[in-house]
Amino acid sequence: MSGTPMTRRQALLAWSPFFPARNRGRTRLSGVEFQVIRNGFRPKRRFLLIHGNETTARECLLAHVRRYRGIAHLVTGPDRYVEAGGGKLDPNRMFSREGALLSYSRLNPQWTPAQVSAAVDWLDQNRSHLLRKLAPPPQGLLFAVHNNSQGYSMEDEIPISDEVHLPLRNQPHEFFLAVDRIDFQRLAGGPYNVLLQENPKGPDDGSLSRLAARLRFRYVNLEAGLGKFEKQMEMMAWLERRLP
Repeated sequence: MSGTPMTRRQALLAWSPFFPARNRGRTRLSGVEFQVIRNGFRPKRRFLLIHGNETTARECLLAHVRRYRGIAHLVTGPDRYVEAGGGKLDPNRMFSREGALLSYSRLNPQWTPAQVSAAVDWLDQNRSHLLRKLAPPPQGLLFAVHNNSQGYSMEDEIPISDEVHLPLRNQPHEFFLAVDRIDFQRLAGGPYNVLLQENPKGPDDGSLSRLAARLRFRYVNLEAGLGKFEKQMEMMAWLERRLP
């Protein structure tokens, strides 16, 4: 029986391992709702999608966690921002008091200083449970996936990085960002752009990478242009081969 051949993208999405990943439903952490998927027994990988509007990264992570062992948290909803603590918040600015303060102030311009302070206080009280779920176990890795557009690229990160490996400087939207020097060295042995932010310069913006650098747990973020599904899948699989 003949039919239309599957594209590589369709094949990747349809691929199913012998031990399928299990959808563990949804959980709410620091007021933010996540879809949780587990693949494997006591896996050392943690996966994260933190921005709901980064649709290619979501597709890639859903396909990836079916093949590779780990626990994935994917923020639900289609928007970049979430409702938490009574107001709008960028979820990748909630990992420090300083970052949350700036995000709440910018996204809720009608708030008084007292309202901003109350929301940040609430987040401070609830952040520990979020971190317990997202942070990897000892020797494990937290692997986050993002998409970017014309307004952001690795050129924004290079000035605050400790070291860089830029074999594809003309492709600034596809890059890895690591906070562990050994992970950086392993990734820098390959064909992709890699930045090290072991001690990132500048003020704390509340991002997860800065928290990971401060707490010294292994974290790698993969950035790829929105819509570049096959490129992002290729880079995710390559990381799995390079990092234990």
